[in-house]
Amino acid sequence: MKHFGLANDVGQCTGQVFLAACVQLKEHSLLKDKQTNFSIFVAKHDSMNVYLDNAATTPVAPEVVEAMVPVLLQTFGNPSSTHAFGRQAKALLENSRRKIAQYLNCAASELIFTSGGTEADNMALHAAVTQLGVTRIITSAAEHHAVGHTAEALKDHEQIEVVNLKLDSKGNINLKELEALLQDPQKTIVSLMHANNEIATLLPLEKVAQLCRQYGALFHSDTVQTMGHYAFDLKTLDIDFITCAAHKFHGPKGIGFLYVNKKVKVGSMIHGGAQERGFRGGTENVYGIVGLAKAMDLAYEDVESHQKHVQELKSYMIGQFRSYFDDIQFHGEIEPHNSLYTVLNVCFPRTEKAGMLLFTLDLKGVAVSGGSACSSGAAKGSHVLEGIGADMTRPNARFSFSRYTTREEIDFALEQVKSVFEKTLA
Repeated sequence: MKHFGLANDVGQCTGQVFLAACVQLKEHSLLKDKQTNFSIFVAKHDSMNVYLDNAATTPVAPEVVEAMVPVLLQTFGNPSSTHAFGRQAKALLENSRRKIAQYLNCAASELIFTSGGTEADNMALHAAVTQLGVTRIITSAAEHHAVGHTAEALKDHEQIEVVNLKLDSKGNINLKELEALLQDPQKTIVSLMHANNEIATLLPLEKVAQLCRQYGALFHSDTVQTMGHYAFDLKTLDIDFITCAAHKFHGPKGIGFLYVNKKVKVGSMIHGGAQERGFRGGTENVYGIVGLAKAMDLAYEDVESHQKHVQELKSYMIGQFRSYFDDIQFHGEIEPHNSLYTVLNVCFPRTEKAGMLLFTLDLKGVAVSGGSACSSGAAKGSHVLEGIGADMTRPNARFSFSRYTTREEIDFALEQVKSVFEKTLA
């Protein structure tokens, strides 16, 4: 497997196994006689409702819950307190930070815990502009809004330049265009996501990092979709900022981190306290941090097997769609070496039912999305699909998988999709 400068069974870990683990967890000594209720989860899986929106969020692994519960119940001290209760919490926090740093091959001091990927992206770009003298952000029209909206806000309030790289029809940037822009000596940060959350296209991370270093630009990559799914060696990958959200790989919501290369000297990003070595004020989410570290353990204990299992499901779904539809397209890259293995964006034939596709699939027990969950409430279509010049008159659906996804669930989803289109195609 390719390592980015990047070091992936589950095979048998089905939705039923996941459920069984949840039931076992209920018998944990710390949970006995508590009002813990898994009935909602049980009901959904008994009726064969299939969850294929893992790019939005993943179910929390039972082992992660089990790691967090003792912290919630027993280790309640403030990690900034100097008494025994505080020291106990502080020890858990710092042990978790060191464990995560080992997986990334970086210094523990380079990790700042945040509320998730959006905050981390915001912190990186704000620090670059307000503290490091950046006057230009080079990005793309297909970035997550955590980057795109932040860049536009900085443009308005800090009078900086924002340049969007051109994208081809599959969402790839042109490295020659990037290099030409970087030859301009103004202070620049390049902000490009490692894997697109809607269309799965992978950025050539090493090549972009090399260009940025060659021309003295800072480099930030939103790695929210790839953290926990690919291995990173940050000693080799020369990058300034990367981000993480635990809930993208079976950890809890509300916790993530920003990696800041020790070569980059930044000051306080959130004021109000001296937590996180003065970078981010606010009492740390200790139980969330423990959950994040445990999720990293599970993700990286056999990451290659996880990749193999999920990639097989994705390839199988592609093959099944191609065999059923004469006119089927896929947004973004789909070849494994260029595509995030957990995401498949399908462009279906035109149909009068296009506007109801996702709703209809939901009624049939298949949860998918039309793009980023963060944008699902917006009236306009996907900015990512617009950014690559996709045909917006055709319906699309983003299927996203996890290590818990099974072949049985894929087959069920395929049957439901076919049932939506069978009258249209007849």
